[in-house]
Amino acid sequence: MAGMPNDHLRRLFAESGWTLSQWARAVNLVGSENGTPLRYNASAAHHWLGGTTPRDRVRGFVVEALSRRLQRPVTHAEAGFGRCSAPSAPVPDAVEGLVELGRGDMDPSRRGVLGAGLFSVALTIPGWPDVVGRAEALQSGKTTRIGPHDVDMVVAMTERVSDLDDEFGGRYARPMAAAFLVNTVAPALHADGSEAVKNAMRSAASDLCYLTGYMAVDEGLHGLAQGYYVKALELAGAADDHLTYCTTLRGMSVQAVDLGHGRTAARLADSAAAASPAAGPRMRAFLAGQQAHAAAQTGDRVGALRYMSEAEAAMDRAESRGKAFGSYDPASLHYHVSQVRYELGDVAGAVEAMLESDRTRHNVYRRSRVHRRGLLAERQLQVGHLEAACHTWGLALDDYPLVQSGRADDRMSRMAGMLRPHAKNAVARELLDRARAVMPGRLYG
Repeated sequence: MAGMPNDHLRRLFAESGWTLSQWARAVNLVGSENGTPLRYNASAAHHWLGGTTPRDRVRGFVVEALSRRLQRPVTHAEAGFGRCSAPSAPVPDAVEGLVELGRGDMDPSRRGVLGAGLFSVALTIPGWPDVVGRAEALQSGKTTRIGPHDVDMVVAMTERVSDLDDEFGGRYARPMAAAFLVNTVAPALHADGSEAVKNAMRSAASDLCYLTGYMAVDEGLHGLAQGYYVKALELAGAADDHLTYCTTLRGMSVQAVDLGHGRTAARLADSAAAASPAAGPRMRAFLAGQQAHAAAQTGDRVGALRYMSEAEAAMDRAESRGKAFGSYDPASLHYHVSQVRYELGDVAGAVEAMLESDRTRHNVYRRSRVHRRGLLAERQLQVGHLEAACHTWGLALDDYPLVQSGRADDRMSRMAGMLRPHAKNAVARELLDRARAVMPGRLYG
């Protein structure tokens, strides 16, 4: 409802330097990222300044758009919207915050609430000095005692969940991971044990938080994913686990670059590299490849090519076998080469590198196949190779019915939309007919 002019919002709008139309488009973009298509225009933005309060969910979009523009956190109160009525950030205690995240994630009735969380470029990321050794946040409850076998069980469960995610997607595996975090891992973090065992448990819990966040990204729940990632950072610091801390920062950079936030992605990728000064060659390739992608998205051609060269040189030095969970292999490197070339405007070169990635991928994960082949087909079509694109999409469609993944859904939905203008082509028409038979109607359109 309209009321007195919102002077708080007026001040922020003046600071932004936007026109009303630019502001409305920025809010629409945040809404689209978070699964809520909006069509606000300059008139709506003018009404906000005049005292009309957007509905609850849109207030979060308005605040996030301003945070991105001003490159600092903007609160609901600062925007004149009062206290935020959306789900609050996890409470400071690492274990309690983890339980709050997990309980909501394992409860189907709260999925809509979880989806209200926004991906924020202004999220406060705890640095390594801020989290390292902070074991006092994980006070022992002295009710049970854990040993190495308990840690081994958490590590084994994480590997099993990761395998399920790779093969079938995260839609079903993530609630299982959340339930395990709440019912088994959180009590173990509160338990007594030797300091070495407690640190190993914190490290194992951090790995599982990272994986659960990754699965939330796969489902498009980006605010939820950020919550899990921050918990992974806190637990990694408490365990003095540099590897998981750096891997999580890199994962956050991947999330940001896939959403088009190149500067945030570059900041996170650079932070990951800075926090891992003694990285081995495979880890260096893993980090530099992401730095290259983020730099390319910001238009930093020189930096992108430099980082890509570093990644290629490091991969040449890497051992032939890497860590099974979260490994970085030549196929992953070719994928980053493709992404860098695409961001720098070389679409044909991007297709060539992505084809090489598909040919050299030995650890074949069904969910990744659908996503990456869908992306490859889109770029093949972009350079005019319609029938090659249909072949690649057909391979992705073979796997799609067995995958429960938001990103896979998005890729297949884009396929249907991009092929319709070519429906007179026999190959395209045949693929569209196949897609109609296996895709849900809401996705096929």
